[in-house]
Amino acid sequence: MIEFKTPWFCSEIDQFQNNRSSFFKFRTNYIMKRIQALMILLALMLFIQERVPAKDHTSKRKPHPDAVANAHAPGEVDKPELVPFIVSDPSSLNGIVVDEREAQLIGTWQYSTHTPPYVGLGYLHDQKKDKGKKAVVYTPLLPKSGRYEVRLSHCYNIRRSTNTPITIHHAEGEKTMRINQQKVPEHEKLFRTLGVFRFKAGKSGWVKISNEGTDGKYVIADAVQFLFVGD
Repeated sequence: MIEFKTPWFCSEIDQFQNNRSSFFKFRTNYIMKRIQALMILLALMLFIQERVPAKDHTSKRKPHPDAVANAHAPGEVDKPELVPFIVSDPSSLNGIVVDEREAQLIGTWQYSTHTPPYVGLGYLHDQKKDKGKKAVVYTPLLPKSGRYEVRLSHCYNIRRSTNTPITIHHAEGEKTMRINQQKVPEHEKLFRTLGVFRFKAGKSGWVKISNEGTDGKYVIADAVQFLFVGD
């Protein structure tokens, strides 16, 4: 009769199965090592992320091609305490925002960043020249018809116009008003509400900033925001 020997690995398996506590200890140690490895990987990812510079939202934006370049050096501001109120990325704002880069310029306007806050790359001023001959027209692409709150952004100081004319062309006609750009805007020291108006979907509406009748003071043109409030 042929005698078959039990393979050596069978006895090893039997021994392992008979010692359940060793098995659970092995499994626990394996899981803990995996968790430790994942924690180390996560810590490494966080470490690298902290050292990667934040994306500069302004780096891909180009100034309005028809505007005169900024005459102030980067960081040269008259009110450093207002720098935190700058909104460098217009797309981070609610609603539809049209900044000076997308506006139509009539006459010569110049960029500046000297007086924060502002939206995007900076703001435009009329150089305190050619009064009555300059304007900036903002035309939004509105996704639907309805009532929109219209807000205008501008920086403020004593050199600003106190009677800047603003015209809103909406679905029910036009409204012209004058605003004091020396006053602090009520929304985050940047935007002021011009009113609520009904607009049609598309690009039939617009907002115009003019420098007519503002002798001796600077007119500021920055961004216009359209916030949908209902049908």
